[in-house]
Amino acid sequence: MNFFRGVISGQAAGPQPSGAETIQKLCDRVASSTLLEDRRDAVRALKSLSKKYRMEVGTQAMDHLINILQTDRSDSEILGYALDTLYNVICNDEEEEQDENAQKQADDLSLQFTDTFIQDPEHVTLLLTLLEEFDFHVRWPGVKLLTALLKNQGPQIQGIILVSPMGVSRLMDLLADSREVIRNDGLLLLQQLTKGNAAIQKIVAFENAFERLLDIITEEGSSDGGIVVEDCLLLLLNLLKNNSSNQNFFKEGSYIQRMKPWFEVGDDNSGWSAQKVTNLHLMLQLVRVMVSPVNSPGATASCQKSMFQCGLLQQLCTILMATGVPADILTETINTVSEVIRGSQVNQDYFASVNAPSNPPRPAIVVLLMSMVNERQPFVLRCAVLYCFQCFLYKNQKGQGEIVATLLPSTIDANSISAGQLLCGGLFSADSLSNWCAAVALAHALQDNLTQKEQLLRVQLATSLGKPPVSLLQQCTNILSQGSKVQTRVGLLMLLCTWISNCPIAVTHFLHNQENVPFLTAQISENLGEDERLVQGLCALLLGICIYYNDNSLENYTKEKLKQLIEKRIGKENFVEKLGFITKHELYSRAAQKPQPVFPSPEQMLFDHEFTKLVKELEGVITKAVHKSSEEEKKEEEVKKTLEQHDNIVTQYKELIREQDAQLQELKEQVASMTSQNEQLQATITQQQSQIQQHKDQYNILKLKLAKENQGQSNSQGDGSQVNGLQTEELTQLREEVEELRKQHSLLQTQLSDKDALISSLKSGAAQTAEGPAGGSDNTELLQELEALRSQVQSQSTEIGQLKMERQDLLRRAEAGSSDTLPSSDSSLDAAKMAELESRLGAQTSEMERLKAEVKNLSESRAELEKQLDSTTSTVAILQTEKEKLQTDVQESKKEQDDLLMLLADQDQKITSLKKRLKDLGETVEDEDDLDTRDQTDDDDEEDEDED
Repeated sequence: MNFFRGVISGQAAGPQPSGAETIQKLCDRVASSTLLEDRRDAVRALKSLSKKYRMEVGTQAMDHLINILQTDRSDSEILGYALDTLYNVICNDEEEEQDENAQKQADDLSLQFTDTFIQDPEHVTLLLTLLEEFDFHVRWPGVKLLTALLKNQGPQIQGIILVSPMGVSRLMDLLADSREVIRNDGLLLLQQLTKGNAAIQKIVAFENAFERLLDIITEEGSSDGGIVVEDCLLLLLNLLKNNSSNQNFFKEGSYIQRMKPWFEVGDDNSGWSAQKVTNLHLMLQLVRVMVSPVNSPGATASCQKSMFQCGLLQQLCTILMATGVPADILTETINTVSEVIRGSQVNQDYFASVNAPSNPPRPAIVVLLMSMVNERQPFVLRCAVLYCFQCFLYKNQKGQGEIVATLLPSTIDANSISAGQLLCGGLFSADSLSNWCAAVALAHALQDNLTQKEQLLRVQLATSLGKPPVSLLQQCTNILSQGSKVQTRVGLLMLLCTWISNCPIAVTHFLHNQENVPFLTAQISENLGEDERLVQGLCALLLGICIYYNDNSLENYTKEKLKQLIEKRIGKENFVEKLGFITKHELYSRAAQKPQPVFPSPEQMLFDHEFTKLVKELEGVITKAVHKSSEEEKKEEEVKKTLEQHDNIVTQYKELIREQDAQLQELKEQVASMTSQNEQLQATITQQQSQIQQHKDQYNILKLKLAKENQGQSNSQGDGSQVNGLQTEELTQLREEVEELRKQHSLLQTQLSDKDALISSLKSGAAQTAEGPAGGSDNTELLQELEALRSQVQSQSTEIGQLKMERQDLLRRAEAGSSDTLPSSDSSLDAAKMAELESRLGAQTSEMERLKAEVKNLSESRAELEKQLDSTTSTVAILQTEKEKLQTDVQESKKEQDDLLMLLADQDQKITSLKKRLKDLGETVEDEDDLDTRDQTDDDDEEDEDED
């Protein structure tokens, strides 16, 4: 103990040992001491010496320190000292070292000790286990040590943590620590952990990282927060960038909606702190990651839709038009809005409606273009505005038409500044960068839009007083011939190439000027310096477009004459060589990588991304067109005409087949409708059968009661000697049974009325069925069901007749019984009783008559029901006839389709023979499979370039 106190306090008796000797003694004491206190003091001493004697401590004490972590888990204090010592050895954070060699040596030492520590992966697993300790003196140095290890050997540590059970989950628990120091260092640890490892990024995201990080950002004050907000945003960028799975999870979790409050800025935007600018810059980058053009089109479109629906795009446009926003934030906001609206028609339409808060209000597009053509604005801001304008017009033919319309004579408003006026002003200004930006912007207004290319030919410009106006196309060629700056000429040539490509009318207008072709040939044929090579290549491309898209409407400049001119004045090989100067330029490949124009300096701003696609598409076909002879041209034209005729015939047949398919689909839908109607009718019939069964049951009950009545009458006739005491009771019972019979008949009449209503609905359903097409075999089943129903109703009417006859027999028996009993009672009954009996019999007789009338009404109802069944039968017959007619039409349609298929087969044979003849003549004919393979190869090449 005295030795340790001497080391720590600096007191010593006699000669002082060297640092290496002291460290060796401390290591021996750590290894040999049995008392925990002695080991703790030794480790504390090593910690105090670890910065000054980093090499010695790392070399001699690392194994002992790791052993302490494994054996002394119960003492948090010694664990903390050991972790701090390892951190001091592995991490190089000495700021006073300025010498590069010393710094390099320190970094090499960090890597060496890191490799020593991770030689056994169990050491990293042990460190993860120690992070579960809640004690601050263990957890905090453990977090710092693991962060240092990740900085030095990130991939190896990531691999060990990835295979460690619950390794990532343990680290995610650091974000929930109530101690801000540990939570903040945990953010730094996760930043290092998620760098470049998609698997760990996914695990962290599914450990609810997005929810926790967004909560921390909100708690810390969003964009007004401190360095913690910056760390959270950097971690979010690590998780989302180039990770489609996490991006989809972020969108599906409705986390995009939680980003909107970040961009709520007040009216007073003065005095932004550096931290706020950094935070808002990272927030804008986070939005751009979700809608980046390198993402899949479907995922980008979905995120764009969500951003519009939640109001995020509207909030960004508010920042765009606000005053007092720092220049770098404004530039990044313009780039962010650009990618949010790129290719989304809804978002593009909204952006077109945004107005700047000026008097009078001006569209945001006009305000941005004013900045783009203003040479006093920062270069990065002008590039951002150009990118925004390009994204606004990307796949937006409506927006392209609106921009071109502002240049047409009928829509020009002298009292306001339009986008077209700004573009023309920039196109012909003295600033070469404005010339280039305006030319590229105008080219995007014509991209893949033949209508606007033709409309732009109508634009006339007044160059000076007293001179007639000239067309915009002619003015561009005039500026080219004047020999302006390279950047201006490159921009104008890109505009002209985009304008006349795939537009024969524009080619004719260009060739109509007698000076254009000689100027192009002179430019191509001259031997100029390195700076002019790109201009020569673009002139060759423009001349090649004039050949390829020439419709031979000008006699002096047909395809053949232009090719002869190239062969005489330039030479075909020289022409192709000059054409290749474009793709060989060092800035061409940089512009082809991504749509956003990013250039180190204005002088390097030469190529546009969309123009590189056009060059790649046209270079090969122009080379072939220049080398083809007139005979080959004629043969190719004949083949094209034949193929066009074939295509027209095939198109006609396809349309006919499409119409027939539509008719068949309609018939299928009608059959399905008839099937559903038939099911409804069957359900109605089933219900009616159940009601008929109920009527049968009621009839049987009534029949049994009548049989009992008959038996009672016979008994009364056999016991005539007891008439005096029993006749009155029998007559009363008979009257009650007759009353019951009347009620039963009334119930039967009600149920028959219900049945009549059901039959009526059946009739109406059958009528509706008769109006539509036939239902196939289902109508036959319907007819059978209706026949069964008719037979059942007939049997019911027969049973009702039997019931009526039995009732009449009952009445006759009752009358006979009364007549037989009256004479036998003359001696015992007086006149009053006889009168009472006669009145009762009269009442009974009247009730019987009324029952007869009701039975008659039931018979009439039955007859009406039979008529309705006959009507339904006739309707089914009509349906059957229509079904047979429809089947005949279907058979005829099938025959027509067979004939069409035969014609298509004949046409294919003719095409095959024509292609064979062309091959025999030496022509290269590409089959459809070859074209598909070439298109796929081109697509793969584009994807490879994008990845590069």
